[in-house]
Amino acid sequence: MNTDLIFDNTEVAFALKKDSELERAYFLFKMISIEPLVRIGTAATNFALKAHLPIEGLIRSTVFDHFCGGVNEEDCLSVIESMYGKGVSSVLDYSVEGKDNELEFDEAKNRILKIIDFAKEIDAIPIAVFKPSGLGRFSLYEKVSKNISLSEEEQKEWNRIVKRFDLVCKRAKSIDVAILIDAEESWIQPAADNLVTKMMKKYNTEKPIVYNTLQMYRHDRMTFLKEEHEKARKENYFLGFKLVRGAYMEKENERAEEQGYESPICRTKALTDENFNLGLYYMLDNLDCMSVFAGTHNEDSSYLLMNLMAEKEILNNDPRVWFGQLYGMSDHISYNLANKGYNVAKYMPFGPVKDVMPYLIRRAEENTSVAGQTGRELALITKEKERRKSL
Repeated sequence: MNTDLIFDNTEVAFALKKDSELERAYFLFKMISIEPLVRIGTAATNFALKAHLPIEGLIRSTVFDHFCGGVNEEDCLSVIESMYGKGVSSVLDYSVEGKDNELEFDEAKNRILKIIDFAKEIDAIPIAVFKPSGLGRFSLYEKVSKNISLSEEEQKEWNRIVKRFDLVCKRAKSIDVAILIDAEESWIQPAADNLVTKMMKKYNTEKPIVYNTLQMYRHDRMTFLKEEHEKARKENYFLGFKLVRGAYMEKENERAEEQGYESPICRTKALTDENFNLGLYYMLDNLDCMSVFAGTHNEDSSYLLMNLMAEKEILNNDPRVWFGQLYGMSDHISYNLANKGYNVAKYMPFGPVKDVMPYLIRRAEENTSVAGQTGRELALITKEKERRKSL
């Protein structure tokens, strides 16, 4: 493991944060570290929003501004530019969730196309992203995943989803912006996987433009990765994969138990970590035909990837290797990596405050459930506060 512990450098990590922003970050992570408080806060926020109480200003000045770039693309620009000044790129993520009709799916598609066009003009945004369920009905993905026959109307609806995917990937290819397609729950993922593979085959002819996402807490994803590699090798196209640990663990385990099938999730956190790292090893061994976006807040996995690159004499800024973290989290990883010349991008959620609340609530709940994550953030913020006091 790398002995140069770059992630402890808080001066680099928090260079962009004013003292007041550092205090806000400390306050937020302190609150998130108290699980009952997160539950109460979540319930109270949901109630206040449904009752149309005037709390958007409070949300905007606290949790929203810490974890989100702004309410629209233009609103994010100043943050994007200041981050890029430190070598950190942005992945604009329109984080409005839970839409379920054709008009909203077309609006989401148009929004993604707008982001891609926006990225064309700005070097700081080399990558765009979307979620399959943002472009089509969740239950339809589930039907297709289970190979259930579709009615004539459903087939037309599915064809519209395919067309939306194609329009987005085609636009990304035309202006050379990578497009990351997020992962979903395991029971709808097969339909999404098949669709993304079709897009890769069509648009990854010269290099990876379209990236699928592998949730490595699933014990079947290494097998899937190898199968996809074999397909791409035979049919002569490139692969792009974002590796993450995963986002729906409790939901996956509960559903598996309720319906009496084996959970797709690794039995332990250690097995998940091992699976994620195996994915890194495999992809770094096959960089001739694939590119990796390592979406991780795990320091050990980040050091591992740095070491693998050094061992294989891969340049820090090789365009086939990216590190990624969420905006508002793990700045000690993002900025210290960028400071060493690695390709780093922050996922930057944006959207109307009310519409982005489900995303923000999930962030708070995930931070509460990930052992050590919030404690590490707090320790580093405290260290930086003390360093500044001593100046």
